[in-house]
Amino acid sequence: MGRVVALPAKLQNDLKQFQRLQQELGNVQQQRMQLDLRLREIGHTIDELKTIPEDAVIYRPIGGLLVRAKTRKEVDDLLGEEKETLEVRQKGVERQENHLKERYTSMQQDLTHQLQAAGVATEGSSEPEPESESDA
Repeated sequence: MGRVVALPAKLQNDLKQFQRLQQELGNVQQQRMQLDLRLREIGHTIDELKTIPEDAVIYRPIGGLLVRAKTRKEVDDLLGEEKETLEVRQKGVERQENHLKERYTSMQQDLTHQLQAAGVATEGSSEPEPESESDA
């Protein structure tokens, strides 16, 4: 059987911080994926808008309503502005994600060393399996 090792308070605190960092990184990655999806949607909409005749009736959303746009250019301009805004947000989220990934890797290495120093099994090591009493 494996032995029970009491973790020092600092190590316990560091593990909790690491878990919070994992959660924050997951949230940021989810934000980035949502922004990527929205940008693709807008790109497809802009492309589709180019195939529509200039005099076609087009509606645009305002809150929960769809309102008839005056011109195709009005909708094109609005989509272009939204695309630019999302691209700026996307770059910010990507920077945040990269920073969190660096912190994650660094903290993961530090915790691995601390756990090994505390005598706790880490990735790659295995606990002995309990002996089987069948076949006896």
